[in-house]
Amino acid sequence: QVQLVESGGGLVQAGGSLRLSCAASGRTLTTFSMGWFRQAPGKEREFVACITWLGSMTDYADSVKGRFTISRDNAKNTLYLQMNSLKPEDTAVYYCAAGASSRKERDYPYWGQGTQVTVSS
Repeated sequence: QVQLVESGGGLVQAGGSLRLSCAASGRTLTTFSMGWFRQAPGKEREFVACITWLGSMTDYADSVKGRFTISRDNAKNTLYLQMNSLKPEDTAVYYCAAGASSRKERDYPYWGQGTQVTVSS
């Protein structure tokens, strides 16, 4: 089993930055690819970014490409999402997940509880 806990969310003005963290416990993350997803009010949860277990490959949704950076520190069992140039449309609950390197939710068996990110205009 893997337990995931996100942190780093908050309220930020448009154009600002936040860094989300996802700390894992219960089992090492080194065998898992990791992903970030988000869910805005009234919308379905959507893919944001993912990274392979060695960090050698990453993938991003078009809406965040060039603004967000996913990274991981396997020694610390932690996943990160650096978010720059934030826009009001980035407002959502952000979830980290562990599983396969994929854009599909069903490929991630382990999920955190989420952290709220609110971007004001």
